[in-house]
Amino acid sequence: MINSSIYSGQVVHKRFKPKVHYFKYNVFSLLIELSELNQLDKKVNLFSYNKFNLVSFYDKDHGARDGTTLIDWVNKNLKENKISTKNIRIKLLCYPRILGFVFNPLSVFYVYDQSEQLIAILYEVKNTFGEQHTYIFRVEKDDKLIQNNCSKKFHVSPFIEMKCNYFFRILKPGNKISVIIDQYDSEGKILFASQEGVRTDLNSKYLLKSYIKHPIMTFKIILAIHYEAFKLWTKGIKFIKKNIKIKNNITIEN
Repeated sequence: MINSSIYSGQVVHKRFKPKVHYFKYNVFSLLIELSELNQLDKKVNLFSYNKFNLVSFYDKDHGARDGTTLIDWVNKNLKENKISTKNIRIKLLCYPRILGFVFNPLSVFYVYDQSEQLIAILYEVKNTFGEQHTYIFRVEKDDKLIQNNCSKKFHVSPFIEMKCNYFFRILKPGNKISVIIDQYDSEGKILFASQEGVRTDLNSKYLLKSYIKHPIMTFKIILAIHYEAFKLWTKGIKFIKKNIKIKNNITIEN
Protein backbone atom coordinates (compact mmCIF):
# COMPACT_ATOMS: atom_id res chain seq x y z
CA MET A 1 0.00 0.00 0.00
CA ILE A 2 1.29 3.46 -0.97
CA ASN A 3 0.65 6.26 1.53
CA SER A 4 1.96 9.09 -0.67
CA SER A 5 -0.67 11.33 -2.29
CA ILE A 6 -1.46 13.98 -4.89
CA TYR A 7 -3.19 17.20 -3.80
CA SER A 8 -4.86 19.36 -6.44
CA GLY A 9 -5.98 22.88 -5.64
CA GLN A 10 -5.02 26.53 -5.69
CA VAL A 11 -2.35 28.93 -4.52
CA VAL A 12 -3.57 32.40 -3.48
CA HIS A 13 -1.53 35.51 -2.67
CA LYS A 14 -2.98 38.80 -1.49
CA ARG A 15 -0.85 41.81 -0.61
CA PHE A 16 -2.50 44.51 1.49
CA LYS A 17 -0.01 47.40 1.45
CA PRO A 18 1.33 49.77 0.30
CA LYS A 19 -0.80 48.71 -2.70
CA VAL A 20 -3.32 45.88 -2.94
CA HIS A 21 -2.19 43.05 -5.19
CA TYR A 22 -3.88 39.67 -5.72
CA PHE A 23 -3.34 36.52 -7.76
CA LYS A 24 -4.54 32.90 -7.80
CA TYR A 25 -3.20 29.87 -9.68
CA ASN A 26 -4.24 26.23 -10.00
CA VAL A 27 -1.53 23.76 -8.96
CA PHE A 28 -0.95 20.21 -7.81
CA SER A 29 1.51 19.01 -5.19
CA LEU A 30 2.80 15.66 -4.02
CA LEU A 31 2.79 14.58 -0.39
CA ILE A 32 5.58 12.01 -0.48
CA GLU A 33 6.33 9.60 2.33
CA LEU A 34 10.10 9.65 1.97
CA SER A 35 10.50 5.96 2.79
CA GLU A 36 8.35 5.15 -0.27
CA LEU A 37 10.46 6.89 -2.91
CA ASN A 38 12.05 3.73 -4.29
CA GLN A 39 8.66 2.00 -4.26
CA LEU A 40 7.08 4.89 -6.16
CA ASP A 41 9.90 4.77 -8.69
CA LYS A 42 9.08 1.11 -9.41
CA LYS A 43 5.27 1.21 -9.26
CA VAL A 44 4.29 4.57 -10.81
CA ASN A 45 5.20 4.54 -14.50
CA LEU A 46 5.33 8.30 -15.02
CA PHE A 47 7.32 8.98 -11.84
CA SER A 48 11.05 8.59 -11.24
CA TYR A 49 13.29 9.07 -8.21
CA ASN A 50 16.58 10.88 -8.87
CA LYS A 51 16.26 10.41 -12.62
CA PHE A 52 14.40 12.08 -15.48
CA ASN A 53 10.76 11.33 -16.23
CA LEU A 54 7.58 13.18 -17.05
CA VAL A 55 7.25 13.73 -13.29
CA SER A 56 10.20 13.17 -10.97
CA PHE A 57 11.63 13.87 -7.54
CA TYR A 58 15.29 14.55 -6.75
CA ASP A 59 16.89 14.56 -3.29
CA LYS A 60 19.09 17.47 -4.37
CA ASP A 61 16.07 19.77 -4.70
CA HIS A 62 15.59 19.81 -0.92
CA GLY A 63 17.40 19.55 2.39
CA ALA A 64 21.16 19.80 2.10
CA ARG A 65 20.75 19.97 -1.73
CA ASP A 66 23.88 17.91 -2.24
CA GLY A 67 22.13 14.68 -3.23
CA THR A 68 22.21 13.08 0.22
CA THR A 69 19.01 11.35 1.28
CA LEU A 70 16.39 13.57 2.84
CA ILE A 71 15.62 11.05 5.58
CA ASP A 72 19.23 11.35 6.78
CA TRP A 73 19.08 15.15 6.54
CA VAL A 74 15.85 15.40 8.55
CA ASN A 75 17.13 12.94 11.17
CA LYS A 76 20.37 14.89 11.54
CA ASN A 77 18.56 18.19 12.11
CA LEU A 78 16.04 16.71 14.52
CA LYS A 79 18.81 15.12 16.59
CA GLU A 80 20.78 18.38 16.67
CA ASN A 81 17.68 20.08 18.04
CA LYS A 82 16.85 17.34 20.59
CA ILE A 83 13.73 16.08 18.79
CA SER A 84 13.27 12.30 18.93
CA THR A 85 13.93 10.35 15.73
CA LYS A 86 12.83 6.95 17.04
CA ASN A 87 10.64 5.14 14.48
CA ILE A 88 9.64 8.40 12.80
CA ARG A 89 7.91 8.77 9.44
CA ILE A 90 8.58 11.79 7.26
CA LYS A 91 6.27 13.20 4.61
CA LEU A 92 7.18 16.06 2.28
CA LEU A 93 4.65 18.37 0.62
CA CYS A 94 6.21 19.86 -2.52
CA TYR A 95 5.89 20.44 -6.23
CA PRO A 96 7.50 17.68 -8.29
CA ARG A 97 9.81 18.18 -11.21
CA ILE A 98 7.90 18.25 -14.49
CA LEU A 99 10.06 17.45 -17.52
CA GLY A 100 13.08 17.99 -15.29
CA PHE A 101 12.24 21.44 -13.92
CA VAL A 102 10.91 22.61 -10.56
CA PHE A 103 10.86 25.61 -8.25
CA ASN A 104 9.41 25.24 -4.75
CA PRO A 105 8.83 28.57 -2.96
CA LEU A 106 7.72 26.56 0.09
CA SER A 107 8.03 22.86 0.93
CA VAL A 108 6.74 21.38 4.18
CA PHE A 109 8.16 18.34 6.00
CA TYR A 110 5.72 16.63 8.38
CA VAL A 111 7.41 14.37 10.95
CA TYR A 112 5.33 11.70 12.72
CA ASP A 113 6.25 9.41 15.61
CA GLN A 114 5.46 5.68 15.85
CA SER A 115 1.97 6.51 17.18
CA GLU A 116 1.20 8.62 14.09
CA GLN A 117 1.40 11.80 16.17
CA LEU A 118 2.86 14.86 14.46
CA ILE A 119 6.01 15.84 16.40
CA ALA A 120 7.78 18.35 14.13
CA ILE A 121 7.29 20.51 11.07
CA LEU A 122 10.01 21.90 8.83
CA TYR A 123 9.13 24.83 6.56
CA GLU A 124 11.68 24.96 3.74
CA VAL A 125 11.59 28.36 2.01
CA LYS A 126 13.41 29.12 -1.25
CA ASN A 127 13.98 32.31 -3.22
CA THR A 128 14.74 32.82 -6.89
CA PHE A 129 18.43 33.45 -6.12
CA GLY A 130 19.01 29.75 -5.42
CA GLU A 131 18.99 30.22 -1.65
CA GLN A 132 17.07 28.38 1.05
CA HIS A 133 16.13 28.72 4.72
CA THR A 134 14.43 26.05 6.85
CA TYR A 135 12.39 26.86 9.97
CA ILE A 136 12.07 23.86 12.32
CA PHE A 137 9.20 23.71 14.82
CA ARG A 138 8.42 21.16 17.49
CA VAL A 139 4.76 20.18 17.61
CA GLU A 140 3.68 19.85 21.23
CA LYS A 141 0.00 19.12 20.60
CA ASP A 142 -1.11 16.92 17.73
CA ASP A 143 -4.11 19.10 16.86
CA LYS A 144 -5.72 19.14 13.44
CA LEU A 145 -4.74 22.81 13.06
CA ILE A 146 -1.07 23.57 13.70
CA GLN A 147 -0.04 27.19 14.33
CA ASN A 148 3.53 28.54 14.32
CA ASN A 149 5.04 32.02 14.66
CA CYS A 150 8.54 33.20 13.89
CA SER A 151 10.48 36.23 12.74
CA LYS A 152 11.51 36.44 9.10
CA LYS A 153 15.17 35.45 8.69
CA PHE A 154 15.48 35.08 4.94
CA HIS A 155 15.13 37.41 1.94
CA VAL A 156 12.31 36.09 -0.25
CA SER A 157 10.46 38.87 -2.05
CA PRO A 158 12.40 41.93 -3.27
CA PHE A 159 9.30 43.96 -2.41
CA ILE A 160 9.03 43.14 1.32
CA GLU A 161 11.39 44.30 4.07
CA MET A 162 13.21 41.81 6.30
CA LYS A 163 11.74 43.16 9.56
CA CYS A 164 8.63 40.99 9.51
CA ASN A 165 6.99 38.06 11.24
CA TYR A 166 5.37 34.93 9.84
CA PHE A 167 2.24 33.29 11.23
CA PHE A 168 1.84 29.77 9.81
CA ARG A 169 -1.45 27.89 10.02
CA ILE A 170 -1.58 24.42 8.53
CA LEU A 171 -3.98 21.51 8.64
CA LYS A 172 -2.61 18.08 9.37
CA PRO A 173 -2.80 16.39 5.93
CA GLY A 174 -5.83 14.22 5.33
CA ASN A 175 -8.46 14.37 2.60
CA LYS A 176 -7.45 18.03 2.26
CA ILE A 177 -4.37 20.13 2.82
CA SER A 178 -4.25 23.76 3.84
CA VAL A 179 -1.14 25.86 4.32
CA ILE A 180 -1.69 29.53 5.23
CA ILE A 181 0.98 32.15 5.86
CA ASP A 182 0.20 35.62 7.16
CA GLN A 183 3.10 38.07 7.10
CA TYR A 184 3.18 41.12 9.38
CA ASP A 185 5.37 44.14 9.91
CA SER A 186 5.21 46.51 12.89
CA GLU A 187 2.15 48.24 11.41
CA GLY A 188 0.02 45.22 10.52
CA LYS A 189 -0.57 42.55 7.93
CA ILE A 190 1.36 42.81 4.66
CA LEU A 191 0.60 39.53 2.93
CA PHE A 192 -1.73 36.54 2.97
CA ALA A 193 -0.59 33.42 1.12
CA SER A 194 -2.29 30.04 1.00
CA GLN A 195 -2.24 26.67 -0.68
CA GLU A 196 -5.31 24.45 -0.56
CA GLY A 197 -5.71 21.01 -2.08
CA VAL A 198 -7.88 17.88 -2.27
CA ARG A 199 -6.31 14.42 -2.03
CA THR A 200 -6.13 11.65 -4.62
CA ASP A 201 -3.95 8.53 -4.68
CA LEU A 202 -0.45 8.82 -6.08
CA ASN A 203 -0.58 6.34 -8.94
CA SER A 204 -0.02 6.41 -12.70
CA LYS A 205 -3.67 7.18 -13.51
CA TYR A 206 -4.04 10.21 -11.25
CA LEU A 207 -0.53 11.45 -11.91
CA LEU A 208 -1.26 11.53 -15.65
CA LYS A 209 -4.54 13.36 -14.99
CA SER A 210 -2.70 15.91 -12.85
CA TYR A 211 -0.08 16.43 -15.54
CA ILE A 212 -2.70 16.87 -18.30
CA LYS A 213 -4.44 19.54 -16.22
CA HIS A 214 -1.13 21.31 -15.42
CA PRO A 215 1.33 20.36 -18.21
CA ILE A 216 3.72 23.27 -17.65
CA MET A 217 2.96 23.96 -13.99
CA THR A 218 6.52 24.18 -12.69
CA PHE A 219 7.57 26.46 -15.56
CA LYS A 220 4.46 28.57 -14.97
CA ILE A 221 5.33 29.00 -11.28
CA ILE A 222 8.69 30.67 -11.95
CA LEU A 223 7.25 32.74 -14.83
CA ALA A 224 4.35 33.83 -12.61
CA ILE A 225 6.72 34.91 -9.84
CA HIS A 226 8.56 37.23 -12.22
CA TYR A 227 5.36 38.42 -13.89
CA GLU A 228 3.77 39.31 -10.54
CA ALA A 229 7.01 41.01 -9.46
CA PHE A 230 6.88 43.12 -12.62
CA LYS A 231 3.30 44.15 -11.82
CA LEU A 232 4.35 45.14 -8.29
CA TRP A 233 7.15 47.25 -9.76
CA THR A 234 4.71 48.97 -12.14
CA LYS A 235 2.54 49.82 -9.11
CA GLY A 236 5.48 51.72 -7.66
CA ILE A 237 6.22 49.39 -4.75
CA LYS A 238 9.74 49.90 -3.39
CA PHE A 239 12.40 47.41 -4.51
CA ILE A 240 14.34 45.95 -1.56
CA LYS A 241 17.92 45.00 -2.38
CA LYS A 242 19.22 41.70 -0.98
CA ASN A 243 22.33 42.36 1.10
CA ILE A 244 23.30 38.92 2.37
CA LYS A 245 24.11 35.88 0.24
CA ILE A 246 23.45 32.45 1.74
CA LYS A 247 22.81 28.96 0.44
CA ASN A 248 21.27 26.85 3.16
CA ASN A 249 20.40 28.13 6.64
CA ILE A 250 18.37 26.41 9.37
CA THR A 251 16.76 27.78 12.54
CA ILE A 252 14.96 25.94 15.31
CA GLU A 253 11.86 27.76 16.56
CA ASN A 254 10.04 27.36 19.87
